[in-house]
Amino acid sequence: MEIIPAIDLIDGACVRLTQGNYHEKTVYSSNPLEIALQLEDHGVQSLHIVDLDGARSGRITHLKVLETIANHTQLKIDFGGGVKTVEDTKHIIDAGAHWVTIGSLAVKHPETMMKIIDAIGAEKIMLGADVKNEFLQIHGWLERTEITVYQFIEKYKLLGIQRFFCTDISKDGMLEGPAIDLYQKIISKFPDIYFIASGGVSTLHDLQALKIIKCHAAIVGKAIYEGRISLSEIQVWNEQNQCTC
Repeated sequence: MEIIPAIDLIDGACVRLTQGNYHEKTVYSSNPLEIALQLEDHGVQSLHIVDLDGARSGRITHLKVLETIANHTQLKIDFGGGVKTVEDTKHIIDAGAHWVTIGSLAVKHPETMMKIIDAIGAEKIMLGADVKNEFLQIHGWLERTEITVYQFIEKYKLLGIQRFFCTDISKDGMLEGPAIDLYQKIISKFPDIYFIASGGVSTLHDLQALKIIKCHAAIVGKAIYEGRISLSEIQVWNEQNQCTC
């Protein structure tokens, strides 16, 4: 199981939100490339970048940051936030991302999703499900839907998408442990997808628990920036759990 560090961007800086609240923002670095290089130096292979300004405004804002990191590292990057059109996804891939991360768009505009799948291929898409009480939350976690995470995964799995990550927003940024029970249900229902846990990881013990239930990877943010999981610990973990993605 791979550790995938997260870089969340607001105004060009690396930040973390608490439970998706833009007013509960902590700035950790004004230099995302420096953070990415540090991660790569410690054996990290993949990086999760979220354009929080884009997610809030509906317009991709940090494409240049993606391009800079992609040009100066060998990291496999997934990038999302503000994706609205087929052209957006092409710009993201052209800027160096391995995968386009899509969430709200897949819920609200399935017809556009079909066009995106046709344009860039299902293998270039990573779908994110932000969940509260098993129901999807969209638009930066501000709007609740009546769609369950299971319905969401089933629909797009049938269309060829294999990479999914799920964030329990009650856990995200709280450092209180991941949503093990929820993830276990998802994995048991969809054992053949590439499933990535997100939110709540605060210790190596949390990562071990996710490995036991057969998560393929875990996105980790705040625990890294606050030193609860060190870069040297991540390096050892990834060496012992070689990524086969």
